[in-house]
Amino acid sequence: MRTDLFDFELPPDRIALRPVHPRDAAKLLVVRPGGAPELEDRKVGDLPDLLQPGDALVVNDSKVIAARLKGRRIGRGSGEPAIEATLHKRLDGSTWKAFILGAKKVQVGDTLRFGTEGRVCFLGQLDAQVSQKDEGGEVTLSFSFHGPVLDQAIEERGDMPLPPYIAARRAPDEQDKTDYQTLFAHEEGSVAAPTAGLHFTDDLLARLKVRGVTLYYVTLHVGAGTFLPVKTDDTSGHKMHAEFGIVTAETAEALNAARAQGGRIVAVGSTALRLLESAAAEDGKLHAFSGETAIFITPGYKFRAVDLMLSNFHLPRSTLFMLVAAFSGLDVMKRAYAHAIASGYRFYSYGDACLLFPAAPRTP
Repeated sequence: MRTDLFDFELPPDRIALRPVHPRDAAKLLVVRPGGAPELEDRKVGDLPDLLQPGDALVVNDSKVIAARLKGRRIGRGSGEPAIEATLHKRLDGSTWKAFILGAKKVQVGDTLRFGTEGRVCFLGQLDAQVSQKDEGGEVTLSFSFHGPVLDQAIEERGDMPLPPYIAARRAPDEQDKTDYQTLFAHEEGSVAAPTAGLHFTDDLLARLKVRGVTLYYVTLHVGAGTFLPVKTDDTSGHKMHAEFGIVTAETAEALNAARAQGGRIVAVGSTALRLLESAAAEDGKLHAFSGETAIFITPGYKFRAVDLMLSNFHLPRSTLFMLVAAFSGLDVMKRAYAHAIASGYRFYSYGDACLLFPAAPRTP
């Protein structure tokens, strides 16, 4: 499909720079393709009234790491330039793929030093060697620490990797360490939040439980590629970024049982949806999954595992907007986004949400 079909104009003042509090006070646009009404304005806190007893709510429990590191190149003499690195993919216990701001400043073999006041191993700095450099500003960093010690060093020195559309307008701060983490965050590894999960509070979860909605966890570590726009003229030319995910056998069996008893599988966010679809067989039955997925969902895709979807509002020409257009229909989602813009909904990671019903029943 032509990429420009997924374009739309968004006024800059619709981009949320901070979340609302409490988080379940965010607006919720209910989208029912072909329904009456097709679009309904609600609040996220109304979710228990919109779901049914027996429904299965699937959330991503990946935890965002403080992946943005500031430091400098050392070893070539005085006046070494400042460096900003954003980690985006762990390769092993001491090695990360990263994007370097101003990548022309560094070469393979350079040593980068991040921080001067760290407490890990009583050392004052975290060093990494540039072991590989690729096109587009991506490098491979081999750190001087390993495993949990490295994780602690990154946590001490790093900032939350706010999305470009927020980071360009304000710097990350201590509040973001809470705001940009979901209530479900447990498994470290994401460099972007699974943002649909940001709307949940303890009170909302308690009311969903009383309603008879069961909560299930999957893990998909979100990479920086989630923010990349589709630059090809046609979606068929886009190469999707790969992300590591896990669906346990126990979770797969429980979700299959919930559906067999008439419950619906409700994916919280595109990450949970993409992972569940990757774990589903042709007949819609879920199986254990552990590995990378690069599934790219565009209109025409036949959904197998998910019946409803909770999602934030996404960027134009993004793979995420293409996914929701595949789920509820492109024309429907264009009307929904136009309504959201006109009605003052807040967009992107810290913005409002929508509950999407499918344009067509899942198959088979």
